[in-house]
Amino acid sequence: MGCECSKFASCCWTGQSGPIHEAQNPDEEKDEVSDSPAFREFTFEQLRIATSAFAVENIVSEHGEKAPNVVYKGKLENQRPVAVKRFNRSAWPDSRQFLEEARAVGQLRNNRLANLLGCCCEGDERLLVADFIPNETLAKHLFHWDTQPMKWAMRLRVALYIAQALEYCTGKGRALYHDLNAYRILFDEDGDPRLSCFGLMKNSRDGKSYSTNLAFTPPEYLRTGRITPESVIFSFGTLLLDLISGKHIPPSHALDLIKDRNLEMLTDSCLEGQFSTDDGTELVRIASRCLQYEPRERPNLKSLVAALYLLQKEAEVPSHVLMGISRDGETMSLSPLGEACLKTDLTAIHEILDTLGYKDDEGAATELSFQMWTDQMLETLNSKKKGDAAFKNKDFRAAIECYTKFIDVGTMVSPTVYAHRSLSYLMSDMPQEALNDAVQAQVISPVWHIASYLQAASLFTLGRENEALVALREAAILEEEKNTAS
Repeated sequence: MGCECSKFASCCWTGQSGPIHEAQNPDEEKDEVSDSPAFREFTFEQLRIATSAFAVENIVSEHGEKAPNVVYKGKLENQRPVAVKRFNRSAWPDSRQFLEEARAVGQLRNNRLANLLGCCCEGDERLLVADFIPNETLAKHLFHWDTQPMKWAMRLRVALYIAQALEYCTGKGRALYHDLNAYRILFDEDGDPRLSCFGLMKNSRDGKSYSTNLAFTPPEYLRTGRITPESVIFSFGTLLLDLISGKHIPPSHALDLIKDRNLEMLTDSCLEGQFSTDDGTELVRIASRCLQYEPRERPNLKSLVAALYLLQKEAEVPSHVLMGISRDGETMSLSPLGEACLKTDLTAIHEILDTLGYKDDEGAATELSFQMWTDQMLETLNSKKKGDAAFKNKDFRAAIECYTKFIDVGTMVSPTVYAHRSLSYLMSDMPQEALNDAVQAQVISPVWHIASYLQAASLFTLGRENEALVALREAAILEEEKNTAS
């Protein structure tokens, strides 16, 4: 089903007219699920203590201390982690308006939101307290990724979940969201995207407060200085462009590319082969509808949610697996071997295994009694030595042959031999055989991290990425436990 970008670029473009196809959305009546406590008002002293006196090292804002309104990570007296946003003193001169806005937003509770837990309004101080969401922003994962680009299935999930968040807020009377962008979307401990509640706060009820880069501003705001619920749809369209392109492309430029059918320039090259022509075309069409110049021509949130639901892929795969995030809320920390397996850098894996040698075979290989030192056994051991020499010299076909002779005798059992032959199979474009040997190495030595790493590399090569990520995570855990024990 996958297609290359060039095929996508030459696909039949149906134009920007026509309604978005609606379908029944099973999540339409989504429960307001949340483990967030009820909204409350905090004292300034409580939040000062929670943030260690607003320590610089607790700043989590994208622009650090230079941000006009700084966000800190904190911990309440009950040890609940929170995000504390401290506004500059000119942001909310009217304390009554601030409290009214905070209390209204604080009534919202939904598992698509980073919910507002409380506020503080003392003297000139204005602070908001929200759920702390631990796994970085969409901007980080989309524009500045470290180990792997965000997968197509996850990008579709982000689009759906944020549309659901906006639909929920609209249904609760909070239709305006200010400056919707990739920095407003955060990933929780399960890897699910959540929309920050901070964008629901506005400085006035007449819709005049809207701060964003002019290149991404809804056209009606430039004309009138006001935004409407349809303006939020425009901003959602720019978010879809981010997900499609992996870059922050100005809408005018993106629409020119769409008009010229130059979709190869629009789509993220990292997505090559991950989506069908029809799916790619449909998401671009949805984005272009959101970016219509006239607000009345943009789709509503209900139709957006329904259309995006139809596009979902790998819905049974948890978000943390798609994102490569461990369930304890921390991004996987990989050793050099783990990084090499994630990238299927077989040369790097070979260097590490060659350096390691047989150090991990202690206690795993079968010991030989004096009586077993026969001519046949010496010949078998000689096969192993020849295999090691071939492996070191990167003659992987010869290594496979020699290691196979050693294994077939069956007198000695070595997980390292299976590991070496596994990598030799990978180097010889035989990933299924490589996986079989990696599994056999784990049978011999169940807690050996090398075996799990090689399973991950084999599964990545076979295109079974979800299983590969599980194996990679298991390997990282086993390696950490081994290092801790030693």
